[in-house]
Amino acid sequence: MNGFRFHLPHLPHLPHLALPVMTALDGLWWAALLIQLLAIPGTLLPLLPGLALLPVGAGLWLWAVGWAAGWAPFLLACVLLLLGWGADALGLVLGPARLKATRWAYIGAGLGLLVGLVGLLPALPVGGPLLGALVGPLLGASLGELITAPTALGPMGLLRLRRSLVVGLAVVAGMLVSKLAQAVLALLGAVGFLLLTTVFA
Repeated sequence: MNGFRFHLPHLPHLPHLALPVMTALDGLWWAALLIQLLAIPGTLLPLLPGLALLPVGAGLWLWAVGWAAGWAPFLLACVLLLLGWGADALGLVLGPARLKATRWAYIGAGLGLLVGLVGLLPALPVGGPLLGALVGPLLGASLGELITAPTALGPMGLLRLRRSLVVGLAVVAGMLVSKLAQAVLALLGAVGFLLLTTVFA
């Protein structure tokens, strides 16, 4: 072993690599973006606020940076929320209105939605709320229409039953269309917030 030496190769000098430090403002931006992204599944799942989360996230960013830098994302979120409310109202009204459904069909759909969410939640904690949001309004609107259908349809029978089922399906179809429209609006809100606070800031 005498006279033997191990020579390590010469390594080039590496510059000091430092990880970027996240500031409090960066943390608030990520929190605001996360809230905005939660609006997308929230439009499809009945137990989440949905489009209402868009102004919440944008409002957090507005509070962090001030009105001059945060007004555009906040205004976009509020406009999309109003459009979502309009889509929800149109989805629930236009379909049954074309069939001249009675007001009890709408009342039954609302009560059916509430009963479906609360009733199926303990039994099916995973898919119960979503299933209840579909089945509850269908049964509620159909039952409400069946009981209070126009007398011109004659006594309780197949004609009334068919009409009540068609009205119930129209209510559910309108709800699905409005939910899809709200999901698209939520996606636009999240993308718009991302662009307005980074690219166009």
